[in-house]
Amino acid sequence: MSLLKIVHYPEPVLLTVAKPVEVFDESLEKLVADMFETMYDAQGVGLAAPQIAESKRLFVMDCSGGEDVSRRFALINPEIIAKEGEQTGDEGCLSFPGISTKVRRDLRTIVRFQNVKGKFQELDVTDLEARCVLHETDHCDGIVFLDRMTALKREFAKRKIKKLQRTGKWE
Repeated sequence: MSLLKIVHYPEPVLLTVAKPVEVFDESLEKLVADMFETMYDAQGVGLAAPQIAESKRLFVMDCSGGEDVSRRFALINPEIIAKEGEQTGDEGCLSFPGISTKVRRDLRTIVRFQNVKGKFQELDVTDLEARCVLHETDHCDGIVFLDRMTALKREFAKRKIKKLQRTGKWE
């Protein structure tokens, strides 16, 4: 396994709808393993393929921080099939280091996806896991969490990013 480079906003791959995964082979399994390693190393709970400059509809997540192997998921070609309720909570993103804000999301979501072998599955999640599924699915759709902020918060975040870029602290 190896660590992958996480790209930062406004990298074009982050703002583009990712391509469906069609080949389920050993290279996909290696990519998923490397994505988990990269996510854990960056202390994240989710990581989408566009965040590592791969235009693929794929993400990994583990909201237990590696504590519960049963909550470790690789979702390939995710499709949100149901959502309900509402939650507002702090949200950050590995492609936006140092930026976090409150974002409103659905409280519960059901997602249909394929696993690394190509088998279709469904996952019904709530709270932080629902937030993570929705955030990472957004990445697959070319939507970044700036798009989910209020106009004022988005402007504030963009100013902070520009300042970090000027000081060389934003790659």
